[in-house]
Amino acid sequence: MKLAVMSCIHGNSEALDAVLSDIDAQKAEQIYCLGDLVGYGPDPNGVVDRIRSLEIPTCQGCWDEDIVDGLNACECSYPSQLAEQRGKLAHEWTNNEIRPDVRDYLATLPLSLKWDNLCFVHGSPNSQHEYLLPSMDGFAALERVLSTDADVLFCGHTHVPYVRELADAKLSVTVKGTANSGAPQQFEASLKRLINAGSVGEPRHGRPNATYVLYDTETTQVTLREVTYDYEKTCRLILDKGLPSIFAWRLARGMEFAERADDPSHVCER
Repeated sequence: MKLAVMSCIHGNSEALDAVLSDIDAQKAEQIYCLGDLVGYGPDPNGVVDRIRSLEIPTCQGCWDEDIVDGLNACECSYPSQLAEQRGKLAHEWTNNEIRPDVRDYLATLPLSLKWDNLCFVHGSPNSQHEYLLPSMDGFAALERVLSTDADVLFCGHTHVPYVRELADAKLSVTVKGTANSGAPQQFEASLKRLINAGSVGEPRHGRPNATYVLYDTETTQVTLREVTYDYEKTCRLILDKGLPSIFAWRLARGMEFAERADDPSHVCER
C-alpha cells in the first residue's frame, strides 16, 4: 500500500490543496496527517474543513493543542521576546478566527496513531512539543522509535523533512540493584526508521515549496515529495488578515526567522 504522510499545514489552504492534488496524482491509497492544522496561516477553518471532509486520520499538533487548552499548554521556549510576542499575536488571531466546531474537532485528535508496524506522531511519542532533529543522539532517537513498538516512526514539528535509518543498533544496558548488578546486558535492534514529513504550509528547508512523504508498505521505499504552489497568494492573505508580516516573509523564503536573545534569563511565558 502506498501511504502519504503530511504535517504542519498551519492554516495554508493553498499549499494543502496543491499537496492533495499531488497525492492524488501519485495514486496514494491512504493519507495520514501529523497535526498543526492551524497557527501562523490565514485559513485555519478552511484547512480543518478539508481534512475533516476527506476523513484523514490526524494527530494533534502543538498548535492544535494550544488552541484547545490555551497558551500555557506549550512546553517550548521562544528564542526572544519579539518572537514570543509574534507567537502570542498569531495565537490570539487564530483563537478568535476559528469556529466552535473546529475547536471541538481539534480537541478530539489523538496524540498518536498506529497502523501495522508504523506509528504517527506530531513531535515525538513523548510530547507534541519535542523536536526529533536529525542531529539527535542515536540512542535517544532509537529509544523514541522503540517506545512506540513500531519499526517506523513518522513525525513532523521541525518543518524540515528527512529520513534517518537506525541500522545495526547495539545497545548496552546495566541494571542496578539486581544480582547481576554492574554486568551490562547487550542486545541488538533491527532496522528502525525516523521519517520527518516536513511541512505543507510553512516549510523551513530553504524553499517555499510544500513537502510531504510517500511510503510504500510493501517495498518500504520512502519518497520525499516537494510541491510548488501559489505561495504568494498565501503571503498576501497573511498581510490582509493583519497577521505579522514576518510570517509572509519567511513563508516566501522557506526559512525560520527569529531574533536570538542574548539574555539567557528570558524564559518564554508559555
